[in-house]
Amino acid sequence: MSENNAPKKRTALVTGASYGIGAAIAIALARDGYDVAVTELNADALGDTLAQIQAHGARGVALALDTRSQDSVEACMRDALKTFGTLDLLVNNAGILLRKPVIDMTRDEWNSVIDVNLTGTFFMSQQMGRHLIGTKRKGSIISIASTHGIVGIGGISAYGISKAGITQMTRMLAIEWAEHSIRVNAITPGTTETPTRKKSLGADPARRQMMIDRIPFKRFCTEADVAGLASYLASPAAEYITGQTMLVDGGLTSY
Repeated sequence: MSENNAPKKRTALVTGASYGIGAAIAIALARDGYDVAVTELNADALGDTLAQIQAHGARGVALALDTRSQDSVEACMRDALKTFGTLDLLVNNAGILLRKPVIDMTRDEWNSVIDVNLTGTFFMSQQMGRHLIGTKRKGSIISIASTHGIVGIGGISAYGISKAGITQMTRMLAIEWAEHSIRVNAITPGTTETPTRKKSLGADPARRQMMIDRIPFKRFCTEADVAGLASYLASPAAEYITGQTMLVDGGLTSY
């Protein structure tokens, strides 16, 4: 097969991919044959992720993105398309967590969480939708939600509310864009043992064990658990799945 007739590689954009779930998904997609654009507030933080993407023989590009800024959202999508020409998949992973009681929260703190987690996800999805509809291409959007958007817990209300919004956004966009063959789904991880959580719980083994005891599978979710589902949802095997929020929580929300 000549180079001109070779199948074109699929392309993906993964936000918030310097470490943790975002990095794991980006690397899994590279393993699956995608070229991958990855983003972070500071693009210099993406070096390790890029190296692992390239180790799988994929092309990778690091882009700066501040999901609180519409200019940054538009520039990120523009730069990704300039690099790859087209995009087949968007993974909305960028997000922040604020631990603060509702009674003490300021408007600026509330706005910061909602702007990054919910508004940023909406407008990144809008940019992807515009690209796919404008080019008449099939495509897929996967957003990372949270069990905190399903089950109530004190101290992280803004985060939980923002993630619940992602679940409903997924349904709405899936319905609106079904006629364009754009699939929109979300993944809801349970408590995930990211490097940040390992560090925070390392000094409190009793609390760590208490959290694990609440999970039927008796272990935390891993980054690989989430990346595996993302790979499936991005694949042709999931071509009839849209509007769904899929739980990866070891049974935590089954009680």
